[in-house]
Amino acid sequence: METKDILNLKIDNSDFDDNLTIRGYLKLLVSTIWREGEGFSGKRPFGNSGWEYDLYAPLVKAGVVRGEMDEWNCIEDVDEKEASRIIFECIDACFEA
Repeated sequence: METKDILNLKIDNSDFDDNLTIRGYLKLLVSTIWREGEGFSGKRPFGNSGWEYDLYAPLVKAGVVRGEMDEWNCIEDVDEKEASRIIFECIDACFEA
């Protein structure tokens, strides 16, 4: 799957808009960092810890990275190194001219 397609994968989390994509999540994250400045919580940017898994879950569901989901659609296992590598590619793609 190409990076442009990965950026359009939906985030399945009830804390966010139903149409939020990985691209939208990354934009929201950068906007939140800017708005909150020194008060930004890297541990809980949107009120919950483990927020990285919001981005890992659609990668696992789409078969982009190895992982398993439980019956509640939560990640049980994920190749975090590969998932992070892909997210960095997505970040780079968001800022390409």
